Amino acid sequence: MAKEIDGFIKLQVRGGSANPSPPVGPALGAKGVNIMEFCKRFNAKTEDARGQLLPVVITVFKDKSFEFVIKTPPAAIQLLEKAKLKKGSPESNRNKVGSVSWDDVRAIAENKMPDLNAFTVESGMKMVAGTARSMGVTISGTPPWEA
Repeated sequence: MAKEIDGFIKLQVRGGSANPSPPVGPALGAKGVNIMEFCKRFNAKTEDARGQLLPVVITVFKDKSFEFVIKTPPAAIQLLEKAKLKKGSPESNRNKVGSVSWDDVRAIAENKMPDLNAFTVESGMKMVAGTARSMGVTISGTPPWEA
């Protein structure tokens, strides 16, 4: 018989460096989850992605046990890394702060495909391009579907 779900917790935690301090501790403590057990399991799974910001969805069950799913890093974070920027533009429609190529956009879309609600890589590329536009990052070249 399946366990009864008590709730979900969504967090963004740096890979390999989860600790009981905020935001992890208070969020898990409110649901009654063993904080140190989560930190140990999360750090063990994300040792290869040390330092990257990783979204995690924690499923908490009625008996206070839990499971978690680690997602891919956000597209905005990946775009900032590719464009070598610290942050996006405060006025994305007026001030452009960086540029990436369509090859970079394809790489990000292929990396994010398990988490995107898109069937093709081209659709994923359009989603990543929209994120880039809202951050004030331009994409150099012509889109592959127009070439």
